[in-house]
Amino acid sequence: MSDKVANEQPFKIRVPQEDLEQLYKKLDLVRYPDELTGAGWDYGVPLADLKRLTTYWKSGFDWRKTEAELNRLPMFTRDIEVEGFGTLNIHYVHQKSHAPNAIPLLLVHGWPGLFMEVRKMLPLLTASSPDHPGFHVVAPSLPGWGFSEAPKKPGFKGPQYAEVLNKLMLSLGYEEYVYQGGDWGHVVGTVAVKQYGHKHLKAIHTNTPFAGPPSPWKHPLLWLGMILMFLLPFDKASREGLLATGRFFTTGSGYMAQQSTRPQTLGYGLTDSPAGLLAWLYEKLVAFSDKYPWSDDEVLEWVSIYWFSCAGPAASTMIYYEMTNGNTLPMGSGAIWLSVPLGVSFFDGDIMRMPKSWASMMGKLVFQAAHEKGGHFPGIEQPEALVSDLRKMFGKGGPAFGVVPGKDGY
Repeated sequence: MSDKVANEQPFKIRVPQEDLEQLYKKLDLVRYPDELTGAGWDYGVPLADLKRLTTYWKSGFDWRKTEAELNRLPMFTRDIEVEGFGTLNIHYVHQKSHAPNAIPLLLVHGWPGLFMEVRKMLPLLTASSPDHPGFHVVAPSLPGWGFSEAPKKPGFKGPQYAEVLNKLMLSLGYEEYVYQGGDWGHVVGTVAVKQYGHKHLKAIHTNTPFAGPPSPWKHPLLWLGMILMFLLPFDKASREGLLATGRFFTTGSGYMAQQSTRPQTLGYGLTDSPAGLLAWLYEKLVAFSDKYPWSDDEVLEWVSIYWFSCAGPAASTMIYYEMTNGNTLPMGSGAIWLSVPLGVSFFDGDIMRMPKSWASMMGKLVFQAAHEKGGHFPGIEQPEALVSDLRKMFGKGGPAFGVVPGKDGY
């Protein structure tokens, strides 16, 4: 057995009972703030919602049942050496398709996402059929998320995240693969294309497309279209998308500033207070999705994984500081024109919605799709739509069919 194979360890979530007991003790001691009459969601999570969820977390939610369900996923860990940062133990879901020539697919989450966003898509992506391609799916927990180890020193940025992901794929025997990501998964993917595109990373698909406003010098027609959309009554959808994006940055992005400047200070509250962590994440699950009917069990499963995570609930926020250099650089700065085949899926309920015509500024655009329903978590909200887009992009007749030599999905 090779060292690469021997390094992989099957993984099961086993939260110690004493950690559960400590959680329940903390929930017993929750102290709630007052709430203004009729505040609703205007000031943040409504008090009634948080009281209901914390009460259920303590006395109704069955973590052991949830744990057993999560453990049905084919999960593993392996050590990945990162230049300058030593070895990190990385957690991932890995399920192969029965399709003889399945396409290796690296599927990467963002914040406040998790590896389990792949769960609904996994049986669809790996399915073997003459009618659509099958994929070998690898869905890791980024370093500092879920059950992956976090870096121990500053400076872990895009190149290091990309190094981890590429080395993970190579260690699994996937010398060439395609990539799908949203949120930070998309941003890290752009870095991965810069470092490993063409040789290893053959194509990229994103469900969180964003690009800066077009320049009158580089993209004069797109720039003119941007001006006209605010002066003339056509293309109302693009205008509303830009306005909605502006509203998000004005009224919904305070968490970005905090996590990009003082994540350590925030971390004390997230790590010590389960109610604080619950409020911080629940607000984003609701605000970022497109009216998705989150059940209390779904919310608490999500938040519990952050609470019981390998590196603690605050570790995942450090990416904001590192990737923006302490908020001195715009998020996604340094993004390159993506020279590998690029696919883009727009979900009209997402928090950031650029005009669809701007996607051509991102890279070698070969596939584009738009969906009226769905928000920031399409793997949860609209899994069939996201899978369908990947099948169309990489399947027979698709613009990226056969992009991985010898692995066409059939």
